[in-house]
Amino acid sequence: MAGEPFWRISRQDLDELMATLDVTSVRLSQCALAADAHLAVARTATSTIHYCFRGTGFILLDDEAPIRLTPHTLAIVPPGRAMTITAAEYPTPLRSVGRHNDSDFTLGMLQRHTVGQGEPSLVLACGPFRANYGPALDLFASLATPVVERFDVHDQLDQVMSYAMAELTAQDVGGSAMSAALLKLVLLALLRRCLASNNAWVERFSILSDPPIARAFAAMTSRPSVPHTVQSLSQAVGLSRSAFMARFSAAFGESPMSLLRRVRMRHAADLLTANALSVDQVALNAGYQSRSSFTRTFRRYYDCDPSEYRARAQRAPGDSASSTDIAMEESDAA
Repeated sequence: MAGEPFWRISRQDLDELMATLDVTSVRLSQCALAADAHLAVARTATSTIHYCFRGTGFILLDDEAPIRLTPHTLAIVPPGRAMTITAAEYPTPLRSVGRHNDSDFTLGMLQRHTVGQGEPSLVLACGPFRANYGPALDLFASLATPVVERFDVHDQLDQVMSYAMAELTAQDVGGSAMSAALLKLVLLALLRRCLASNNAWVERFSILSDPPIARAFAAMTSRPSVPHTVQSLSQAVGLSRSAFMARFSAAFGESPMSLLRRVRMRHAADLLTANALSVDQVALNAGYQSRSSFTRTFRRYYDCDPSEYRARAQRAPGDSASSTDIAMEESDAA
């Protein structure tokens, strides 16, 4: 029937995947635009989030329909996209919008950024972030078109985003971790919408619209120590081996076993950084019965032995890149 949601991931499978969501690298700016002002935004290597507190306006992107901003609109823009934010009642073609700044503004560079003269008519929080869905997959890295969802005052996302902004502005101890945790609440609210939303963005996430593949991925990420195989995973979700391989590769751009190795190595890196288990125990928790096999695989991903990785993490925890960022860099390079 027209208007009904598409059949997609189950509540149970989505709940498992939500439990693995890890938000990092959050940088937010409160952007306030006067009437008819516009702001050219520089490209970023990660996705950007945009939440409208008050006023009306648009996000303009090349080759995309304008994204209308009204209070409580939440938009996620894919990585690498230049955009212009305008405070206007009606959209203006991007080619007709002159630059307000000499150079593009980098979101997150300033806590507060004001554009134009007079009282702001559009106020929103914007900034780059990373959200790993499971220990290896950036949820929005492969996003081709924006995600747009409209909430209302009862969802209280404006309060959550305000708290996240305040934590970053205060620069107090634990502020970055707190802002990341708050942004995770916002993203969880967005993901809940995929169970019922008719908006097209849901169908662009293969992991959300292909329940058997989502179920297999949830099993891999929530239980990386289990001896998963293509055969066991395909049987568990009721698909033939060939159908499972084809649909999994279409959803993630790589084979199930390749992604499973990345999941396990990221999980192992987190355990080594925590420094609570021996290397043998970390190997078992990452699904390896043989320490030598685990070490060989780990060395391919991180260019060092597990013991050396742990030593580096303990020696300079404030200077070393997080295992999330390392995993993402290696995923991009693969």
